[in-house]
Amino acid sequence: MKINSLTAVEEQTMQVLWTLNSFYLKDVMAQHPEPIPHQNTISTYLKILTEKGYLITEKEGRIFKYSVSIPLEKYKEHLVDELFQKFFSENRTELLQILVKKNIIEKNDLLEIFDLKIKLKDEKSEVKPSIVDEILKPKDKKKKKKKKKNKD
Repeated sequence: MKINSLTAVEEQTMQVLWTLNSFYLKDVMAQHPEPIPHQNTISTYLKILTEKGYLITEKEGRIFKYSVSIPLEKYKEHLVDELFQKFFSENRTELLQILVKKNIIEKNDLLEIFDLKIKLKDEKSEVKPSIVDEILKPKDKKKKKKKKKNKD
C-alpha cells in the first residue's frame, strides 16, 4: 500500500486521530489542541485524510464514524524510508553518524543491536551445518557400500 505524504497541518490532525483510533467529528473537536479550528475546517481535513487513505468512514445515520487505516508505526516507517531515499541513499552510514552525533542514538545502542544480529546469525549458522550433515550422510553411506562391493 502506497502511503501519501502529509502536510504539517494534516500531520498535526493525524496526531490527534492516532490517539482516538475510532471517532466522530465531535471527538476530534474535543481532543484537538488549542487553537481549535472551526468545525468545517476539521471536517475538510477528515475528508482529505480519507481521500489520502489515512481514514476509513462508516455512515451511521446522518453522521460518519471515522477509523484510522494507517497506523502511526506505518507512517513512521514511511517517513524514515522517505528521508533515507531523499538524503542518504548514497551513503548509508551517514545517517547513523548523524544520529550518534546528535545524541539521538548512543554508540552503545548500536553495539547492542549489531551484537544481537551477530548472535542471531551465529545461531542460524549452527543450524545449517547439522542440516547439511544430514543431507550429506546418506551419500557417504552409498559410497561406502559401493567400495565394499568393488572389494568383493
